[in-house]
Amino acid sequence: MTSPVPIRQPCPPAACNCGHGQLLADPGADLRILQLTRFEERKLLERLESLQSFEDLQRLCGRMHELLGIRVRIRPSHNEVRSARGLLIEFDEQPGLCRKTREAIPAAIRRALVQRPEILFRLLDAEDLLRDA
Repeated sequence: MTSPVPIRQPCPPAACNCGHGQLLADPGADLRILQLTRFEERKLLERLESLQSFEDLQRLCGRMHELLGIRVRIRPSHNEVRSARGLLIEFDEQPGLCRKTREAIPAAIRRALVQRPEILFRLLDAEDLLRDA
């Protein structure tokens, strides 16, 4: 007999708008995001902060979508991009994704891009921003 998959504890009432309770109440809902426990979230953030290459970033974003249903889009903002802060890191609307997690994932990605600027340059190059440089 296998044990059930641990799920994330609900956020305190009025502290988050993740919709944890509604997600559990919906029988047809995608519950993969609830597998991101606080411990697993810490491991994910550590992994994001230790990115080694642009391909690693793409692979990790793909795995987040595959395993948790989190779709992350990273693109340059409409203003000039001078640092990792000039990037827009957005999520598709997803019930069950905690507000704090929505803030922590982009922060971890930005820290990794600051540590390894070559990943940032490859990201900008993939968006064809450095074609004239």
